[in-house]
Amino acid sequence: MITIQNVTVEKYGKKILSIPHLDIQEGEMTAIIGPNGAGKSTLIKTIALLEDTATGSIQFEGQSIQPSNAPLDARRSISVVFQQPLMLDTTVFGNVSVGLKIRGYSKKEVKEKVSYWLNRLNVGHLANRHARTLSGGEAQRIALARALVTEPKILLLDEPFSALDLPTKRSILHDLKTILKETGITTLFISHDYQEALFLTDEFIVVHRGELIGRYTYEELKQFNSSKELDAFMKEWMTPLVANA
Repeated sequence: MITIQNVTVEKYGKKILSIPHLDIQEGEMTAIIGPNGAGKSTLIKTIALLEDTATGSIQFEGQSIQPSNAPLDARRSISVVFQQPLMLDTTVFGNVSVGLKIRGYSKKEVKEKVSYWLNRLNVGHLANRHARTLSGGEAQRIALARALVTEPKILLLDEPFSALDLPTKRSILHDLKTILKETGITTLFISHDYQEALFLTDEFIVVHRGELIGRYTYEELKQFNSSKELDAFMKEWMTPLVANA
């Protein structure tokens, strides 16, 4: 579905991301892990066509595109949920419906689709609530509904559950896992929580200092021989994995 080839991203003359090659296959659910400042969010934003590239190419379903002039159909095929579920100053229904209205759906279609996804994420009763009054867990469910209502081909999650308490996180993860299995949406998500990552997938992309270290299954990652630069991070991440294996 997506192929990244020799892509670099620069800011203020400094290279902050360098990806020689990365393929994302249709229907994959993959976690992106790495220490703070590794380039994980930059990679997500690049795939989301929100971050311009200095060099290289991005192919979306065989079509070569650049973030700066990506076609509208490619942009509309991607949804992103960030760590902070920013809400528009309107109702829950208004927040979830905005993408459909921009795409020109009829009022009937908007109502049906928004109602479906609100109910699917167990927040249908909040449709008329002002979005700024929601709890953190409620707001994140609304953000997920807003991302899913447009039926994206690719869903990108940038640590959307990190600020939630454990019971709320588990509840949302359970619902999301069921949805992703049912829909088959290609999903990439950043996580610092090994339990969260393992719950949704057993495949991991490791990024460090803007470089792609590699792709690993859960079993391969347990045997990871880290370099000195990665020692501290991998020890922190892998110790609970091995302990729970």
